[in-house]
Amino acid sequence: MKLAVVLDPLDSLKTYKDSSVAMMREAASRGHRLFVMQQGDVAWKGGQVVGYARALEFTGQEGDGHRWYRTEEPRETLLQEFDAVLMRKDPPFDMEYVYSTYLLELAEGQGARVFNSPRGIRDHNEKLAIANFPQFTVPTLVTRQERLIRDFLGEHRDIILKPLDGMGGASVFRVDSADHNISVILETMTHYGTRTIMAQRYIPAIAQGDKRILLIDGEPVPYALARIPQPGESRGNLAAGGIGVAQPLSARDRDITAALGPALRDRGLMLVGLDVIGDYLTEINVTSPTCMREIADHTSFNVAGLMIDALEKMVQGRVIERS
Repeated sequence: MKLAVVLDPLDSLKTYKDSSVAMMREAASRGHRLFVMQQGDVAWKGGQVVGYARALEFTGQEGDGHRWYRTEEPRETLLQEFDAVLMRKDPPFDMEYVYSTYLLELAEGQGARVFNSPRGIRDHNEKLAIANFPQFTVPTLVTRQERLIRDFLGEHRDIILKPLDGMGGASVFRVDSADHNISVILETMTHYGTRTIMAQRYIPAIAQGDKRILLIDGEPVPYALARIPQPGESRGNLAAGGIGVAQPLSARDRDITAALGPALRDRGLMLVGLDVIGDYLTEINVTSPTCMREIADHTSFNVAGLMIDALEKMVQGRVIERS
């Protein structure tokens, strides 16, 4: 398999925990050829979508200043010449990210196989996508109107406010009805009523962890990573200091994955990270879901192997279809 990965600069990756690195290592261990690109390496040229891709090999070294990879000089390659292209660029989901999805969607029209689907990524805001599955959500409001947020706070007394384009728990606020800073928080988050945000009723079960559940080709990994907040903190994100603990999926987790897995797979979303607090779905992560390494380290379950299995199956099906 000839596999291309669009991701952040290699030297910025934390190899001990990065899911993209875990997938690439797994693919390399099976003899597949790896190529890497950054967003700026994808271009539309002469009516074709091309990538200036670098062949990548692992050096077998990691840490202590050692370079863990070697790459060749970039070569212009039509994206459809790869067996699969993985879009693994981290957020922020800004206009450059949107432009990348346009280019990758054009490449799909020329025969490239891109995962996750560029349109699927673009159509599923990681916060707002839960609105497609209201039966699993906590009471939620999406608006930029201060009056509506204040009414929501008055009804639920204890709420979470978060931007629709954030990641890693950044700019997430917990607000209760006695908070004297509510006015400035709302002014800051909505930019004086010009930016839409999300409000959700606070879920006390966050104390037991914000669970990351991975779906691969519509099927759940059997373990979730519960990201438990530090004392006095309401965010479980690992980037915000949360402590990850792997645990088997609960019955409610399986109900959620059974409903969402096939629907998201049908939308071209091969790798998805669901965030679940207690019994409630809070986010659907589709850009570059993580936690593969943490789950594997805690359980010895080879999550990256499951992903490469799914890719191999996809590629094999494509070969059969072509023959």
